[in-house]
Amino acid sequence: MKKVVSVSLGSPKGDKKVTATLMGEEFEISRVGTNGDMAKFAELVRELDGKIDAICLGGIDLYLYAAGGRRYTIRDAAKLAKNAKITPVVDGSGIKNTLERETVEWLHREKIVDFPNKNVLVVCGVDRFGMAEAIASHAKSVVFGDLMFSLGIPIPVRSYSTLNTVARTLLPLVCALPFQWVYPTGEKQERITPKFEGTFRWADVIAGDYKYIGRFMPPPESGALAGKTVITNTLTSEDVENLKARGVKTLITSTREFDGRTFATNVLEGICIALAGRRPEDMSPQDYLDVLKKMDWTPTVRDLT
Repeated sequence: MKKVVSVSLGSPKGDKKVTATLMGEEFEISRVGTNGDMAKFAELVRELDGKIDAICLGGIDLYLYAAGGRRYTIRDAAKLAKNAKITPVVDGSGIKNTLERETVEWLHREKIVDFPNKNVLVVCGVDRFGMAEAIASHAKSVVFGDLMFSLGIPIPVRSYSTLNTVARTLLPLVCALPFQWVYPTGEKQERITPKFEGTFRWADVIAGDYKYIGRFMPPPESGALAGKTVITNTLTSEDVENLKARGVKTLITSTREFDGRTFATNVLEGICIALAGRRPEDMSPQDYLDVLKKMDWTPTVRDLT
């Protein structure tokens, strides 16, 4: 049996273990939250190293990207990843650049989301660079919430070219900061602290990391999310109920659902490299797409009404 484990900086409340058969291979897929404890995270990575097929970094990115494939390494994540000497370590980047880009193209191609007539909020573009670029090429208008939701700066970024300017300017600094300063970890992921309601209200489609969406979305009584479409992943059943309570009409997840849970992109990337029998540095975007095609991947579209 192949084993894939996501070690996460998130709360243990989101822990899950499932078994599944994928491309004829038996898998045990699990997620273990460390509640923001970096030392415990590193210890778990060391314990798992050499014993499983893929270690997935959850709740933290190893890399952030700008246009042209320019890559920036998050210092804290690199320190955690170095604790694995044998087992491949992934953070979901390979999936974000392939699956999430293709998710947008598929939704556009199948006319499930009418992007040319929609305003789209991408809560963090540098974290979802494939999705961000695809949405920018199709949407009527787009706001990237990178400054707003990551840094608390109330400035919407309104074009992909501006996003890349911001990324190239700020990412070298941001990647050197303590990770908890720019992304919710542990119990912070469970708190809902509404911000920028006007931007949520403006958008017809809200896309990106659910940890940002769920943390900052307006309360149910505001009606700001009524009738909206949300494109995301890493959802628990409680998260889905929170979206329903706010009147979200359509929920689209790019990753597959296992036993009522949609795991993060890092888990799906771990599955892909386990199936391919290769290390992430040896995988091209087409290699990921080839594996996903063999898994009969399609996005999951749910009507929450």
